[in-house]
Amino acid sequence: MATIAPRKTPAATRSDETLRRQGFCVLQDVVPGSRIEDISRSLHPRFAATPFCQGGFYGPRTKRFGGLLKRAPAVESLVRNPAVMRLVRAFLEPWCETVQLNLTQALELHPGAPAQFPHRDQDMWRGPTGELEYLVNVMWPITPFRAENGATLIWPGSHNGGQGDGGQEPVAIEADPGSAIIFLGSILHGAGPNHTDAVRRGIIVSYCLGWLKPYENQWLTYPSDVASAFDPELAALVGYQQHRPNLGNYDGQCPSILLGGEPPDHLAAIDALRPDQEGALSEFLRQQTEQLPPVGGIAEIERGRNKREVKSNG
Repeated sequence: MATIAPRKTPAATRSDETLRRQGFCVLQDVVPGSRIEDISRSLHPRFAATPFCQGGFYGPRTKRFGGLLKRAPAVESLVRNPAVMRLVRAFLEPWCETVQLNLTQALELHPGAPAQFPHRDQDMWRGPTGELEYLVNVMWPITPFRAENGATLIWPGSHNGGQGDGGQEPVAIEADPGSAIIFLGSILHGAGPNHTDAVRRGIIVSYCLGWLKPYENQWLTYPSDVASAFDPELAALVGYQQHRPNLGNYDGQCPSILLGGEPPDHLAAIDALRPDQEGALSEFLRQQTEQLPPVGGIAEIERGRNKREVKSNG
């Protein structure tokens, strides 16, 4: 099995091209290691209390839990990292009006954990493949990711309709805390086996097209009384925004209305259309206005016709 080790390169250097060509890239040192340490300490009690997963996919020697924005507020700095968001928007916004958070999840791979079943995250939606990307994943190592402790395995060339799994060896993506492993939802991947005596910890943050149902139910994870404390941009990421046209509304309005307290019982539905739809609607309304009878209706038309007849007879 091949290994890709960290290299000290500027985070933004050719990352778009690399991600598009390989289906994955590593942004080195995009957040301070001290911040990752703080997040790790805040999550430690929950890791200790969380039981092992059940089922062969998640793995019986793995622990996972979500809702990290309410468990460790500093995770927001990972979710909204500018270098990451630039890549996410570059790959997803061509296919949607708004990007949304798909999940935040902490995971802990214990000694003896076997390799995870190779999979493509986009398969949860069963949509057409080979052209658009449905989601972008970002793995943030909490402990160093190494081939021997279960670093993420990726099959090169398997993204966006490629096969890449016909007997081809995966690569283990090695990275240190503070770096971000970014990979497309269309690429074949999975956690490697942990052959060491120590746990391997990481945080997965993923983003998807705004018109999809996210993996983690964000509205239940972050109800309005929780999300009301978020920065407006973060609240929008977890679902308190509409995807034009009118998708994800609350009683005909943007669900962000819920962040200001209990809304009125009776609300007027408000259009939320794309610019192209606004243009088409304006043209339609203009044509309708030109075809409407005068304000007085049929009687006004008849009076006008009678006046013309009198003039022609006179």
